[in-house]
Amino acid sequence: MLPADDLGEPVPLDQPRRVVSLVPSITEAVARSVPGSLAGATDYCTHPAGLDVQRVGGSKYPDVDKILDVKPDLVVANSEENRPEDVDRLRANGINVWVTEAPKTVPMALESLKRLFALAWDLEPDWLTEAEELWRDAKPAGLTALIPVWRRPWVVVGRDTFATDVLRRLGIENVYADHEERYPRPTLAELNERRPDLVVLPDEPYEFTHDDGPESFPGLPYVLVNGRHLTWYGPSLVEAKPALERALDYGQG
Repeated sequence: MLPADDLGEPVPLDQPRRVVSLVPSITEAVARSVPGSLAGATDYCTHPAGLDVQRVGGSKYPDVDKILDVKPDLVVANSEENRPEDVDRLRANGINVWVTEAPKTVPMALESLKRLFALAWDLEPDWLTEAEELWRDAKPAGLTALIPVWRRPWVVVGRDTFATDVLRRLGIENVYADHEERYPRPTLAELNERRPDLVVLPDEPYEFTHDDGPESFPGLPYVLVNGRHLTWYGPSLVEAKPALERALDYGQG
C-alpha cells in the first residue's frame, strides 16, 4: 500500500493549474471548488455532471501515458486504490503526486480534503465548512443494518469504512462493523442469519434494485439508497445527510 501524503509532513503544491484526479470524490471537490483547474479524471468520475476533461481510464488501473499527455502539475491518487508502480512512474516523470488515504470516518475525509485545499490553493470551500457542521454529531444508535455492496459473490461493508461511519452518525449500526475484514464476503445464508433491523442497498458499485431485497432477504425490511451519498466524500456530503435520512426513515416505516 502507498504511504499517504496527507498524513505526513506538508508537501508544497504551489497553486496547481492542471490537476488529474484518480479519486471520484476528489474530482467532484476540485471541479466545484477550483473551477478550470481539473484537466483529467477517470472514467468513474461521474460528478459533476457534464464534466468535460480528458479521461484517463479506470480508478485502479489508469492509463499512465494518457495522464502524462495531459501534462498535469498535480495528480491526486489514493493509497488503497492506486498502484505504487503507477505513482512511481508519474513521479519519475517529474509529476507531483498527492496520495490520499482511504478515509475511515467522515471527519477523517473532511480533514484530508481541508489539508489538500489549504496546501494547494490556500482555500477552504464553503461546502466543506457546511459538511463539517452537518456531520459533526452522531445520533444515538437505534437500529442495526446490513450493507451489501456486491453480489455473486456477496460483499458487505465491514470495519473501519466510511460508509459504516456515515450510517453510525445517522443512528444505524453496521452488523459487520466489528468484523476483521473491511469488506467481508459472507454467504447469503450467513447474511440472513444476522437478522439486522434493515438491509441498506446502494446503487453502486453494484446496482441493487427492488428485486434484490425481497428475493435475497425475505422478511427483512430494506431500503435502496444512492451509493454516492453513502460512500463519496466531498460536496456530495451536504446533500447526502438529508437524502439518506429521508431514505432510511422510509425503510424503517
